[in-house]
Amino acid sequence: MRKTSPFAVLFAILLAATTALAQSPDPSGRPQSQRRDNGAASGPGLLKLLPADAVTQHSIDTPQGRIDYTATAGTLAFYDQSGSQSASVFYTAYVAKNRGANRPLTFAFNGGPGAASAFLHLGVVGPRILELGPNGHDAARATMRDNPQTWLAFTDLVLIDPIGTGWSRAAKSDEAKNFWGVRSDADAMAKAIALYVAHANRASSPKYLLGESYGGLRAVKTARALLRDQGLAVSGIVMLSPLLEGWLTFGDDTSALRAALQFPSLAAAELERKHAFSLEAQVAAENFAMTDYLTTLAGRPPQGEAAQKFYDRVATMTGVPQATIASAHGFINDFVKTVRAGKIVSRYDADYAVDDPNPERMSARGPDPILDGVARAYGGAFADYARNELGFKTEMTYTLLAGDISGKWDWGHGGRFAVSSEEDIRTLLAFSPSFRILVAHGFADMVTPYGMTRYVLDHLPPIGAAGRVQLKLYRGGHMFYIAQESRKAFSADAAAFYRAAE
Repeated sequence: MRKTSPFAVLFAILLAATTALAQSPDPSGRPQSQRRDNGAASGPGLLKLLPADAVTQHSIDTPQGRIDYTATAGTLAFYDQSGSQSASVFYTAYVAKNRGANRPLTFAFNGGPGAASAFLHLGVVGPRILELGPNGHDAARATMRDNPQTWLAFTDLVLIDPIGTGWSRAAKSDEAKNFWGVRSDADAMAKAIALYVAHANRASSPKYLLGESYGGLRAVKTARALLRDQGLAVSGIVMLSPLLEGWLTFGDDTSALRAALQFPSLAAAELERKHAFSLEAQVAAENFAMTDYLTTLAGRPPQGEAAQKFYDRVATMTGVPQATIASAHGFINDFVKTVRAGKIVSRYDADYAVDDPNPERMSARGPDPILDGVARAYGGAFADYARNELGFKTEMTYTLLAGDISGKWDWGHGGRFAVSSEEDIRTLLAFSPSFRILVAHGFADMVTPYGMTRYVLDHLPPIGAAGRVQLKLYRGGHMFYIAQESRKAFSADAAAFYRAAE
């Protein structure tokens, strides 16, 4: 019988102890991460700060039952024609267990340009959600909790940060601009999606895109790029508060049509302030906007008693002082500091106002109460969540909003005023009979007012079966999901949208 060396015995004991330690539960109660061996460093330069992919196991209770799922926080590498790595794209994937390879797969991203996906991630779709205080507007009291309305109940999720946001970076900082444009961005997003589909073996899964704000335009452009360059067809797109047409969103402040399409959102905020909001009252505001208001602004400015009566009505419906409205002949471009005395109103939710920190200034320029006072909490919360719950640990700063990207964005010929999604939407509907769109808006959003989206959708030709394009409206603003009831209603509508394709 062969003798066992005492050194071998000692080694076996140490190995067993190390294995037991590695498999023991984390005393914090969080699941331990399992590293995918793609190397400790993700690439050259700054990309060396990106760790290997982290894979963790989780479960969550939902109204539909318990969901066991795998979370992957990782990166996708881009390479240039020389074979050198040009960028690394950060993503977070949630895949429910034992649900089948043909389960829907949704790729989600935010807008900006220059916004990371943490807004949608922790605001709507993810299994963990950030509650922004008891009234949804207090970042200092934000808390993380499970999200029973997570979209994992009906689709697997992959949340992607465009290059320059989150932890997605170009290998060389001066080459990041190569990804910052309408066409190049869509191509990059399509490439990231194709890489994930290939790595995860999900080619047979129905694929959906979810985009917020500029992400709505991004989703439409990416869908075209996916089919054109990657051979992947998209089953549907969900847009949240989307930018669709530059000539409307960024257009002339003296356009009667543009003013009429903005009017209902400001009217909704005033109804909320008076605690008088109802669908009937909102429909009345919409009808006024597209009839008397539109025709009056499009014609010669009213005079005398007719002018007084018209401006009084507009002031009553919007809360903007009558003198301010009269001085602009009915147009309402100055509402942030005028609609509520001593306060500033958020463009992202005209129903939300805070004390004016600079009451002596006439200009309304400055930080926004929602975007800068509340929503930036998503950045720090996601960085903490990714490191401590998903196991993705890096010294790189998580960039929620990259302010320099928007100013350097290549909007293409004609600039941002000429950017358009209408032709892409028409083509997607015409070329794919099963393709569908769900658009969601908050009533009080003045950044991308719902009236502008309705105008675009109303002027699409009837292509295929009725109901392929849906518009849903909710109480709240640009990020209406801050309000729990609106978030629940939107998630329920999204679930129905996905079920309709089964």
